[in-house]
Amino acid sequence: MARITLNKILINGLILGLLTATTAFAVGAVKTYTENEFLDKFSGKTKTVIAEKLGVPAKKELSVKPSNASAMVGGKDVDDGKSKKVKVEMWYYKNIVKYDPKHTYKETEITFVNDRVLNIAFFNNK
Repeated sequence: MARITLNKILINGLILGLLTATTAFAVGAVKTYTENEFLDKFSGKTKTVIAEKLGVPAKKELSVKPSNASAMVGGKDVDDGKSKKVKVEMWYYKNIVKYDPKHTYKETEITFVNDRVLNIAFFNNK
């Protein structure tokens, strides 16, 4: 049977504590931006740039055209075959934009249209 000594327990505890502190520091090291900094830095950028700078979003959603959408615009089929398909996608990030020195918005929504940022919104009520 292996002997567990006080030194082994202390060394293992120290290593575990260092790993936990390093992980917590890395997770807590998320950069935050003011509203204007964020808008200036990310408006009009591609998905690739956003992913490189902000990392993987907390959530992604794709916009889908409702099945009866053509009936809702006066019964005319707006898709005449000449227009290009539009891909709309929303990415959501948590607590990255500050509205004052001590507080961040709970969620930032970045809307991409054909892989470029078209709209940015900040929320506290989602």
